[in-house]
This record gives sequence, C-alpha cells and structure tokens, in this order.
Amino acid sequence: MRSPWLNKLSVIFGPRPPVSWLLLCFVSVLALIAVFGSSSSNSFDSVPSTPVPEIYTNYRRLKEQAAVDYFELRTIVSGASRQRELGLCSKERENYVPCYNVTANTILGFKDGEEFDRHCEVSGQGNWCLVRSPKDYKIPLRWPAGRDVIWSGNVKITKDQFLSSGSMTKRIMLLEENQIAFHPEDGLIFDGVKDYSRQIAEMLGLGSDYEFFQAGVRTVLDIGCGFGSFGAHLVSLKLMALCIAAYEATGSQVQLALERGLPAMIGNFISRQLPYPSLSYDMVHCAQCGIVWDKKEGMFLMEIDRLLKPGGYFVLTSPTSKPRGSSTSTKKRNKLTPLEQFTEKICWSLIAQQDDTFIWQKTADAHCYSSNRKSDVTLCKEGYDAPYYRALVPCITGTSSKRWIPIQNRSSNSDLSSAELEIHGVSQEDFFEDLQVWKLALKNYWSLLTPLIFSDHPKRPGDEDPLPPFNMVRNVMDMNAHYGGLNAALLEKKKMVWVMNVVPVRARNTLPLILDRGFLGVLHDWCESFPTYPRTYDMLHADGLLSLLTSERCGLMELFIEMDRILRPEGWVVLSDKLGVIELARAHATQIRWDARVIDLQNGSDQRLLVCQKPFLKK
Repeated sequence: MRSPWLNKLSVIFGPRPPVSWLLLCFVSVLALIAVFGSSSSNSFDSVPSTPVPEIYTNYRRLKEQAAVDYFELRTIVSGASRQRELGLCSKERENYVPCYNVTANTILGFKDGEEFDRHCEVSGQGNWCLVRSPKDYKIPLRWPAGRDVIWSGNVKITKDQFLSSGSMTKRIMLLEENQIAFHPEDGLIFDGVKDYSRQIAEMLGLGSDYEFFQAGVRTVLDIGCGFGSFGAHLVSLKLMALCIAAYEATGSQVQLALERGLPAMIGNFISRQLPYPSLSYDMVHCAQCGIVWDKKEGMFLMEIDRLLKPGGYFVLTSPTSKPRGSSTSTKKRNKLTPLEQFTEKICWSLIAQQDDTFIWQKTADAHCYSSNRKSDVTLCKEGYDAPYYRALVPCITGTSSKRWIPIQNRSSNSDLSSAELEIHGVSQEDFFEDLQVWKLALKNYWSLLTPLIFSDHPKRPGDEDPLPPFNMVRNVMDMNAHYGGLNAALLEKKKMVWVMNVVPVRARNTLPLILDRGFLGVLHDWCESFPTYPRTYDMLHADGLLSLLTSERCGLMELFIEMDRILRPEGWVVLSDKLGVIELARAHATQIRWDARVIDLQNGSDQRLLVCQKPFLKK
C-alpha cells in the first residue's frame, strides 16, 4: 500500500516524476542545507544593535529564510507559474478617484448636488490595473521648499486653465515653466494669510496668532481651503489644520494642497455627514467656501455643531454673510438674517465681527440646547457618535457624551490625563506602554529606512539624492492607527512629518481618543477607496490591518491596488502582521511591482514586517 505522501507526489508529478524535477528537488535540499549553515545577512535586513532590548534586531533569522525558501520551492514544485504583474491603467485614469463618478451617479438618478457626493456602491470593480503617473510627473521637492513650489506636471491643471482662471488664483499661484509657486503671503484673503490669521487671533482677544493655543485651539477643519495657504500658515504655528473640499476633476484644491505636502482629503457638505465623530475639532474655518449655511433647514450648521468641541469656534469669511446694516457699530437691527437666527437656536454666540469675517463660539453648556427658549431643534438619540457617511440629520449630537469638555479645559499636549483616558476606557499604564512600543518601533523603522532613503537608489529624473536632515517622507498614513502611538512617536522625535490616522470602521473606535490628543484622524472602510487623489502619500503604515481584513467582504488584492493608487512613486510601505498573511501580502506586493522584503521581528512571536517600496514606473 502506497503512503499518503507518495500519493500526493503522484498527483503533483505524475506516476513517474521527470528526472529534471528530481534534480531540482535535490539541488533545493542542498540549498536549504547551505542556508542553515550560513551566517551571512543582507544589509537591508539588519539594524544596528542598541544597548536596550530591541524588538526588531537581527532581522531575517536563518530559519525564517529557510521557511521563505521552502514556500517558494513549494510553489515551483507544484508547477505554479509566477503570478503575472498587473498592467497599467489607461492614461485617462492618471488622476482617478473611485467613488466620485459624476456621470454614473447622474445616470442612476442622483440629483440636487448628490451626483457630486461619494457613492462607492456605484464604482464597478472592472479589471485590476495600476494607476499610472502622468508623463511629466516628478518626485516632489523636499520640504520646506516643496511646501511653496510644486511640479505642474504632478497635478491636473493645465497652463490654459491657469491663464483662464480669475485674478484671485493668479495672485495665489505663479506658473513658471514646469513649476507652480505659491506666494506664502497670499491666499484666499486679500490682505494676505498672515494678516488674516492675526486678525482672527485679535478677534478672539489674543495678542497674536501664536497664542491660538491659549484659546484652546489645536486642530482646525478648513473647509474649501483654496490651495492650502491658510492651512500652511497654521502648520507653521504648530497647529494641525485639515483641508477638506469637494471632488474636482481638474484644478482640485485637495490635490494641490496634498502635492504641497499639506493635510487634505476630499469631503463636502451635500447630503452626508463627514467621517469624523462628534466633538472633533477646536475650530472650523470657511473663507468664501461657497456653502450656503442656512440651506437644508440649517442641517449644514448642525453638522458644524456636531464637529465642534464645546467652546469651539466657527470662523466664516464671506461678503454674502454680512448682516443687514453693515457693521456692529451701526444701530441695532430689528431683523436678523436666517443665518443669525439659526445660530441663536443652536446656542452659538457671535463673539466678534470685523469686515466680512464673523466668529461664532459654540456653547460650553450642554444643557443650553434644552433650556434655550429660542430653540426648536431636537437632540439626537444616544449612540450616534461614530458616523461613516451617514445622511445628515436635523438634530444636535454630543450633548450626553463624556467627552463634553470645553476646549479651554483640555490637555494642551498629546499626553492625556488619567481622567481623560478613563473617558475613553484606557488605563494610563496601557497608554504609556503603547507609546513606549511605538517609540522603539519608530527608532527601528527609521534605522531601517534611512540608509535606503539616503543611499544610491535609482536616480530620480532631474533630481539629486536627498541629504540629511531632509528626507522624502513628508506625510504618513497610519492605516490602523490604534491610539495614534506612531503619530505621537514622530512628534516626540520632532520628525517633519504629519500623520493621517485612519481607524477602520470594524475595528475598535479609538478615533475620539486620537482627535482628543490633537492629532488628525478619520474613520474609513478599507473595502472602499480612500477619499484622496493618486500619489498623495509618501509612506503607508499598517499594524494588524491585514489580519483584520481577512474576514471582510473584500480581498487583500483590492487593498493593495488602492494602496498603490494613493502612494507616490518611490514611496514606502511598512506592514506588520502574522507570518501567514505577510507572506500572502508579499505575493500581492510582487504582483503590483513593489520591491518587497519580509523581516523577522526577533521577539519570539510569529509577527513579521513587510517593507516595500513602490518603483517609479515611466511608461
């Protein structure tokens, strides 16, 4: 009777295995013996040792190499050919953003502005392909120069479109040959960004805009941000400003801001809530953003109220919002505008007005909504604190939340107090331990990547290699951010990087904690495309995300194609997960043409790192 093992061999090789296969097996066994007897190690797979216990030292142990080689040998023996690399998408999809197909939305009957909204259910799967870079694409300039000068070939705005734009745009941008320069003193405000920012600070009773922290302002949601000039100035003041604007097929505000290395994502006020929880931001800013705020029975303003933390500010600059009777110095008006009437209903106070700029402050009293005699708005039901593109609702949220803390009473740094952590159900010990883990992980990530970023890797067209301390990592997307530990570690090490902290919708919702730390963050379903343009992130990081998605309705290949879309050429990917899923991920990475290496964490677990780099394909 033949053994089951021989029966399996018969299935693979047939009744009489070919001599060539037997030779291949023999040579492979010898190779495995050689691997076990070798003590050499690739320089890429090692990090210099440090005096403290390391999580990522001695990368790629020999037994890991043997396991990987066996995995590859088994693939060859089974007769499976190497998976074919994916081809490039057509030129028309160079700036492709799934979920925003206006034509398809219109055909399906969406109207009244909803055809411009996000509809991922409309996006068909189609054939898998990789979004190509434009013909004239170049690697972005290093910071800080890259914040004010970008390559015109990297964004979808032609010279004719630029020349036909209004005088306002010409003041902001200067088109010179193949570059677009942004005047740091200009923006959507006629008197310049710095003067405008200083004006807002003075209207809040502050001496200068360097004192925004004293008013409790750390995070700002900038709606319809133009090309990011105001946000760029706020970033220089150590504030976190996120630009959101509607999807635009050409001349996109979000694409231009991201190309400058500034935080931005697609988002609009049409029919759905933004993917942030209640009580998320200290200030919401709108300068001529084109939104009619008292439209839809005030639901847009109620969405702003939902996003604002108690005591937060809504700054509106728009000539059309000017009340009857011009300025506050005129005699008392008998009739209020619809905008003023509604802000009173939702317990906002108009605390300052100067020229076309108005500042309202949200109440810090959670009971104001129920006790306000002028108010006829209702309170939302409990448990409405984790929206993911839900329909706008005509009710007030967050009043019963334990997070209802005025911004002036919050911690001024990312290290939350024990009382604040208790609100989020996190112990101070767990929080501290998480930070220490990520500080050590970041140290080793940087040790691993720095020699590669600063080495003689393939030259970029028309550019030289970067020199320390500048590098090409301006932003990082943490695709499964947990407590935001990687963001905190980068901040502590004073890395010139901002992080988009993403919390998957089916993971534990830690986004409120991340936002309360003063970081940027967003809820997202990784079975859908992220609301951004192609080639907008320098590094993608995910810890445990692949295992989380193995039980989801979507496959890992769809995720990798989306990651490739949003990652710029020569960008980096660092994935941490279990061995089995990491090996599967490496196969996908190879299929989408990434350079990929599996690295052993050397901590006695089956956790592995997958470090990849996206090549600069020019076809």
